[in-house]
Amino acid sequence: MRIFITTLFLFLSWQVSAQLSKSTYSIKIAKLKYNGGGDWYANKTALPNLAEFCNDNIGSNIDPDDEIVEIGSPELFNYSYIYLTGHGNVVFSDSDAENLRNYLISGGFLHIDDNYGLDKFIRLEMKKVFPELDFVELPFSHPIYHQVFDFTNGLPKIHEHDGKPAQGFGILYQGRLVCYYSYESDLGNGWEDQSIHKDPEELRRQALQMGANIISFALMDF
Repeated sequence: MRIFITTLFLFLSWQVSAQLSKSTYSIKIAKLKYNGGGDWYANKTALPNLAEFCNDNIGSNIDPDDEIVEIGSPELFNYSYIYLTGHGNVVFSDSDAENLRNYLISGGFLHIDDNYGLDKFIRLEMKKVFPELDFVELPFSHPIYHQVFDFTNGLPKIHEHDGKPAQGFGILYQGRLVCYYSYESDLGNGWEDQSIHKDPEELRRQALQMGANIISFALMDF
């Protein structure tokens, strides 16, 4: 009985400690769950690693849990930064598009990260969100490339994909960058555990530093 009580006490103490630790985080970020059959769930270790890198290097206080939020959910508004990735089809319903638009024009930030093969789908769906706006390529002088770490040549190239240069696109609503689209770069793969893609540490460092810039930019207006 004494062993059982001691074990139970230790377990409950661990749970309380975990909850107290979790409550100390002031910033929440999440991966966006969408419809259409595409693998929205890709890059499982990416956001936790990015959160830890940001907490260690730019003084942020981000919850490192791999949180997931559905595009049509009111919980979308709880997050300062939303990450969308995948390789395949993406479908936004009208209500999904309306909810995402309201989130973005209210101060939220969406980072779309092409994990290869996303481009032809996401451009069509983002037109449902902002039919009056188009993606524009951001100049290398844009603040997102110089928030904390300097990227004088813009978005770093992490994975080869089609061998095209990495490009950073944006949607600007009333002059504010509400959506950043990293194309032909694959930042998320660079954020993942090194054992998954076996990227050189220099590439992982560049990916994480660019991710920290994006997070820092997203937090400015939230």
